[in-house]
Amino acid sequence: MWDKFISYFSNLEERPLERMAILTGGMLFFWILEGAIPLLQLRFRKTRLRHAAMNFGLTIIHLIIHTLLAFVIIMISDWSAAHQFGLVYWTQAGVLATILITLVGVDFFGGWLVHIVEHKWKFFWRFHVVHHADTNVDVTTGLRHHPVESVIRGLFFFMGIALTGAPMFAVMIYQTILVFFTAFEHANIRLPSSLDKIISYLFISPNMHKVHHHWKQPYTDSNYGAIFSVWDRLLGTYKHLEPESLRYGIDKDYPEEKDEDFAQMLK
Repeated sequence: MWDKFISYFSNLEERPLERMAILTGGMLFFWILEGAIPLLQLRFRKTRLRHAAMNFGLTIIHLIIHTLLAFVIIMISDWSAAHQFGLVYWTQAGVLATILITLVGVDFFGGWLVHIVEHKWKFFWRFHVVHHADTNVDVTTGLRHHPVESVIRGLFFFMGIALTGAPMFAVMIYQTILVFFTAFEHANIRLPSSLDKIISYLFISPNMHKVHHHWKQPYTDSNYGAIFSVWDRLLGTYKHLEPESLRYGIDKDYPEEKDEDFAQMLK
């Protein structure tokens, strides 16, 4: 069983169409779900489809960049295996432990740490603000990243892989789970409040991440996690806000009326 499982994920980076199908399939699922159980009634500048098209344009660029960065990821992972470098080798971890170490380690560097740095370092914030400028947060917002931010996130991702020594099958498992959570936490869906709260004790829930997209500090500077919520809870960056109080967008550094202006986003 493990051989087939490992084999499938070990070569997944070599099947970009399959990876794209996983991404678009997940986004389409939550896109449909948004219409059935919306959290908020969003007010698009023109249409929901046009809003999605603007965000998906940045998503395509993001995916192209990460496809190129995949070559570096493979090099780091192969080097770690050849030199037995990283936590999975130092602890002689089995398959399950390797997956767990990868999920936790890479999520800290490539999820929480890079995110808080993007908020605290003004130069990085100039690119990350494009993500926050969306005044209608939905599933398409999840991969709305400036191309430079995609590279920045890739660099922190490299750190996580280097420290954990993650083999490629574990890296691809992490990325597949990350795709799901990115869509899930940005989707404009309303879960039962008790269920959302239970999820948020370990994972990033939709309501928890929406607080991060509130237009004003200190809420904007909170809830940085990508998959696991424990980083925010342990490191003091967790905040709660009722969904009814949410207003999306950003109150500085970006003209909100230009949140669907593709050229302005790149500029």
